[in-house]
Amino acid sequence: MPAAVLNLLAIETSTDTLSVAVEGPHGCAAYQGPGAAQASTTLLPAVQTLLDQAGCTLAALDAIVFARGPGAFTGLRTACSVAQGLAYGARAGGVPVLPVDTLLALADEACHQRALAGLPVPPLVVALLDARMDELYVALYAHGPQGLTAEPLVPPRLCGPDALAAWLQQVLPAGHSLAVGGVLLAGNVFSVYGERLGAVPGERQPALPTAAALLRLAPGLLAAGAAVPAHAALPLYVRDKVAQTTAEREAAA
Repeated sequence: MPAAVLNLLAIETSTDTLSVAVEGPHGCAAYQGPGAAQASTTLLPAVQTLLDQAGCTLAALDAIVFARGPGAFTGLRTACSVAQGLAYGARAGGVPVLPVDTLLALADEACHQRALAGLPVPPLVVALLDARMDELYVALYAHGPQGLTAEPLVPPRLCGPDALAAWLQQVLPAGHSLAVGGVLLAGNVFSVYGERLGAVPGERQPALPTAAALLRLAPGLLAAGAAVPAHAALPLYVRDKVAQTTAEREAAA
Protein backbone atom coordinates (compact mmCIF):
# COMPACT_ATOMS: atom_id res chain seq x y z
CA MET A 1 0.00 0.00 0.00
CA PRO A 2 1.35 3.46 -0.82
CA ALA A 3 2.23 5.66 2.13
CA ALA A 4 -0.41 8.20 3.10
CA VAL A 5 0.26 11.69 1.77
CA LEU A 6 0.97 14.20 4.49
CA ASN A 7 -0.67 17.61 4.49
CA LEU A 8 2.24 20.02 4.87
CA LEU A 9 2.91 23.75 4.70
CA ALA A 10 6.55 24.74 4.04
CA ILE A 11 8.00 28.24 4.47
CA GLU A 12 11.47 29.36 3.37
CA THR A 13 12.53 33.00 3.92
CA SER A 14 16.23 32.65 4.70
CA THR A 15 17.39 34.56 1.60
CA ASP A 16 16.16 37.41 -0.60
CA THR A 17 13.73 34.92 -2.19
CA LEU A 18 10.45 33.92 -0.54
CA SER A 19 9.49 30.31 -1.17
CA VAL A 20 6.26 28.71 0.07
CA ALA A 21 4.69 25.35 -0.77
CA VAL A 22 1.72 23.25 0.35
CA GLU A 23 1.23 19.51 -0.06
CA GLY A 24 -2.44 18.55 0.16
CA PRO A 25 -5.21 16.36 -1.22
CA HIS A 26 -5.06 18.10 -4.61
CA GLY A 27 -1.27 17.80 -4.91
CA CYS A 28 1.49 20.34 -4.42
CA ALA A 29 1.09 24.09 -4.89
CA ALA A 30 4.11 26.42 -4.71
CA TYR A 31 4.92 30.11 -4.79
CA GLN A 32 8.21 31.96 -5.21
CA GLY A 33 8.73 35.70 -5.11
CA PRO A 34 10.72 38.53 -3.56
CA GLY A 35 11.71 37.93 0.04
CA ALA A 36 13.56 40.06 2.58
CA ALA A 37 11.36 42.95 3.76
CA GLN A 38 8.59 42.09 1.27
CA ALA A 39 8.13 38.61 2.73
CA SER A 40 6.17 39.90 5.70
CA THR A 41 3.49 41.38 3.43
CA THR A 42 3.19 38.60 0.85
CA LEU A 43 3.72 35.47 2.97
CA LEU A 44 0.29 35.10 4.58
CA PRO A 45 -1.69 35.81 1.38
CA ALA A 46 0.51 33.28 -0.44
CA VAL A 47 -0.13 30.67 2.27
CA GLN A 48 -3.91 31.06 1.96
CA THR A 49 -3.81 30.89 -1.83
CA LEU A 50 -1.67 27.75 -1.81
CA LEU A 51 -3.85 26.04 0.78
CA ASP A 52 -6.86 26.63 -1.45
CA GLN A 53 -5.02 25.33 -4.52
CA ALA A 54 -3.87 22.19 -2.71
CA GLY A 55 -7.33 21.55 -1.27
CA CYS A 56 -6.14 21.86 2.30
CA THR A 57 -6.92 23.88 5.41
CA LEU A 58 -4.75 24.95 8.31
CA ALA A 59 -6.67 22.65 10.62
CA ALA A 60 -5.93 19.66 8.37
CA LEU A 61 -2.16 20.17 8.33
CA ASP A 62 0.01 17.38 9.71
CA ALA A 63 2.89 19.83 10.23
CA ILE A 64 4.17 23.30 9.39
CA VAL A 65 7.75 23.17 8.13
CA PHE A 66 10.08 26.16 8.10
CA ALA A 67 13.73 26.78 7.35
CA ARG A 68 15.17 27.82 10.69
CA GLY A 69 18.52 29.18 9.49
CA PRO A 70 21.18 30.21 9.24
CA GLY A 71 20.25 33.05 6.94
CA ALA A 72 18.89 36.57 6.91
CA PHE A 73 17.85 37.56 10.44
CA THR A 74 14.60 39.26 9.44
CA GLY A 75 13.65 36.36 7.19
CA LEU A 76 14.32 33.76 9.88
CA ARG A 77 12.25 35.62 12.44
CA THR A 78 9.43 36.05 9.92
CA ALA A 79 9.30 32.34 9.05
CA CYS A 80 9.49 31.23 12.67
CA SER A 81 6.85 33.65 13.96
CA VAL A 82 4.43 32.90 11.11
CA ALA A 83 4.89 29.15 11.57
CA GLN A 84 4.25 29.50 15.30
CA GLY A 85 1.22 31.74 14.86
CA LEU A 86 -0.40 29.52 12.25
CA ALA A 87 0.33 26.41 14.30
CA TYR A 88 -1.29 27.88 17.41
CA GLY A 89 -4.32 29.17 15.56
CA ALA A 90 -4.97 26.21 13.28
CA ARG A 91 -6.76 23.98 15.78
CA ALA A 92 -7.05 23.11 19.46
CA GLY A 93 -3.72 21.76 20.65
CA GLY A 94 -1.88 23.31 17.74
CA VAL A 95 -0.14 21.84 14.69
CA PRO A 96 3.34 20.32 15.06
CA VAL A 97 6.14 22.55 13.77
CA LEU A 98 9.19 21.14 11.99
CA PRO A 99 12.29 23.39 11.99
CA VAL A 100 14.77 22.38 9.27
CA ASP A 101 18.32 23.67 8.81
CA THR A 102 18.43 26.05 5.85
CA LEU A 103 21.69 24.54 4.62
CA LEU A 104 20.13 21.06 4.58
CA ALA A 105 17.32 22.41 2.39
CA LEU A 106 19.91 24.07 0.14
CA ALA A 107 21.89 20.83 -0.17
CA ASP A 108 18.71 18.88 -0.94
CA GLU A 109 17.71 21.35 -3.65
CA ALA A 110 21.15 21.11 -5.25
CA CYS A 111 20.99 17.30 -5.28
CA HIS A 112 17.47 17.44 -6.71
CA GLN A 113 18.57 19.75 -9.52
CA ARG A 114 21.43 17.44 -10.43
CA ALA A 115 19.14 14.41 -10.41
CA LEU A 116 16.74 16.19 -12.78
CA ALA A 117 19.68 16.97 -15.07
CA GLY A 118 20.90 13.37 -14.96
CA LEU A 119 24.10 14.36 -13.18
CA PRO A 120 25.69 12.31 -10.38
CA VAL A 121 25.88 13.64 -6.84
CA PRO A 122 29.29 13.28 -5.17
CA PRO A 123 29.48 11.57 -1.75
CA LEU A 124 30.05 14.89 0.01
CA VAL A 125 27.96 18.05 -0.38
CA VAL A 126 29.18 21.41 0.92
CA ALA A 127 26.23 23.76 1.37
CA LEU A 128 27.24 27.42 1.01
CA LEU A 129 25.02 30.42 1.67
CA ASP A 130 26.08 34.05 1.33
CA ALA A 131 26.19 35.46 4.87
CA ARG A 132 27.15 38.97 3.71
CA MET A 133 29.84 40.85 5.64
CA ASP A 134 32.46 38.91 3.58
CA GLU A 135 31.47 35.55 5.10
CA LEU A 136 29.74 32.31 4.14
CA TYR A 137 27.43 30.03 6.04
CA VAL A 138 28.73 26.52 5.43
CA ALA A 139 27.85 22.95 6.44
CA LEU A 140 29.06 19.57 5.21
CA TYR A 141 26.68 16.69 4.39
CA ALA A 142 27.13 13.10 3.27
CA HIS A 143 25.22 11.79 0.26
CA GLY A 144 24.63 8.11 -0.46
CA PRO A 145 22.15 5.73 -2.10
CA GLN A 146 19.43 6.87 0.33
CA GLY A 147 20.11 10.54 -0.34
CA LEU A 148 21.41 13.18 2.05
CA THR A 149 22.02 12.48 5.70
CA ALA A 150 19.80 14.78 7.76
CA GLU A 151 22.55 15.32 10.32
CA PRO A 152 25.51 17.26 8.91
CA LEU A 153 29.01 15.86 9.17
CA VAL A 154 30.01 19.38 10.19
CA PRO A 155 27.22 21.63 11.53
CA PRO A 156 26.52 25.12 10.15
CA ARG A 157 29.19 27.71 10.84
CA LEU A 158 30.68 30.88 9.42
CA CYS A 159 33.72 30.84 7.16
CA GLY A 160 35.52 33.44 5.10
CA PRO A 161 35.65 32.70 1.36
CA ASP A 162 39.45 32.79 1.37
CA ALA A 163 39.58 30.25 4.22
CA LEU A 164 37.13 27.74 2.73
CA ALA A 165 39.68 25.47 1.01
CA ALA A 166 41.84 25.12 4.13
CA TRP A 167 38.82 24.53 6.34
CA LEU A 168 37.50 21.80 4.08
CA GLN A 169 40.87 20.05 4.10
CA GLN A 170 40.70 19.98 7.89
CA VAL A 171 37.17 18.60 8.20
CA LEU A 172 36.95 16.12 5.32
CA PRO A 173 36.26 12.58 6.55
CA ALA A 174 39.01 10.01 6.17
CA GLY A 175 39.17 8.58 2.68
CA HIS A 176 37.69 11.64 0.98
CA SER A 177 39.41 14.35 -1.02
CA LEU A 178 38.52 17.60 -2.74
CA ALA A 179 39.28 16.07 -6.13
CA VAL A 180 36.72 16.64 -8.87
CA GLY A 181 33.93 14.11 -8.46
CA GLY A 182 34.39 13.75 -4.74
CA VAL A 183 32.78 16.93 -3.44
CA LEU A 184 29.88 19.10 -4.59
CA LEU A 185 29.93 22.79 -3.70
CA ALA A 186 26.32 24.00 -3.67
CA GLY A 187 24.86 27.41 -2.98
CA ASN A 188 24.40 31.04 -4.00
CA VAL A 189 27.97 32.21 -3.43
CA PHE A 190 29.65 31.63 -6.77
CA SER A 191 28.61 34.87 -8.46
CA VAL A 192 29.58 36.86 -5.36
CA TYR A 193 32.86 35.20 -4.36
CA GLY A 194 33.66 33.32 -7.58
CA GLU A 195 37.29 34.39 -8.01
CA ARG A 196 38.08 33.91 -4.34
CA LEU A 197 36.63 30.39 -4.43
CA GLY A 198 38.55 29.47 -7.55
CA ALA A 199 41.16 27.54 -5.59
CA VAL A 200 38.54 25.31 -3.96
CA PRO A 201 38.31 22.02 -5.90
CA GLY A 202 34.98 20.34 -6.45
CA GLU A 203 31.99 20.54 -8.76
CA ARG A 204 29.69 23.53 -8.42
CA GLN A 205 25.91 23.64 -8.32
CA PRO A 206 24.17 27.02 -7.96
CA ALA A 207 21.16 26.56 -5.69
CA LEU A 208 18.95 28.21 -3.10
CA PRO A 209 16.99 26.62 -0.26
CA THR A 210 13.37 26.12 -1.33
CA ALA A 211 10.04 25.20 0.19
CA ALA A 212 9.91 22.26 -2.22
CA ALA A 213 13.11 20.93 -0.64
CA LEU A 214 11.50 21.30 2.79
CA LEU A 215 8.54 19.20 1.59
CA ARG A 216 10.90 16.49 0.32
CA LEU A 217 12.79 16.40 3.61
CA ALA A 218 9.76 16.62 5.92
CA PRO A 219 8.46 12.99 5.85
CA GLY A 220 11.79 11.53 6.93
CA LEU A 221 12.36 14.17 9.59
CA LEU A 222 8.85 13.79 10.94
CA ALA A 223 9.27 10.01 11.09
CA ALA A 224 12.48 10.59 13.04
CA GLY A 225 10.59 12.68 15.62
CA ALA A 226 12.06 16.07 14.70
CA ALA A 227 8.78 18.00 15.01
CA VAL A 228 8.27 20.19 18.08
CA PRO A 229 5.42 22.14 19.69
CA ALA A 230 5.09 25.65 18.30
CA HIS A 231 6.59 27.31 21.38
CA ALA A 232 9.78 25.23 21.04
CA ALA A 233 10.45 26.21 17.41
CA LEU A 234 13.39 28.61 17.29
CA PRO A 235 15.61 30.14 14.59
CA LEU A 236 19.24 29.07 14.15
CA TYR A 237 21.26 32.23 13.74
CA VAL A 238 24.94 31.05 13.88
CA ARG A 239 26.08 34.67 13.65
CA ASP A 240 25.54 36.77 16.78
CA LYS A 241 26.61 40.07 15.30
CA VAL A 242 24.72 41.43 12.29
CA ALA A 243 26.16 44.92 11.83
CA GLN A 244 29.50 46.69 11.95
CA THR A 245 30.22 49.90 13.78
CA THR A 246 31.25 52.97 11.78
CA ALA A 247 34.85 52.45 12.93
CA GLU A 248 34.80 48.81 11.82
CA ARG A 249 33.43 49.72 8.38
CA GLU A 250 36.09 52.43 7.95
CA ALA A 251 38.83 50.02 9.02
CA ALA A 252 37.61 47.41 6.52
CA ALA A 253 37.56 49.99 3.74
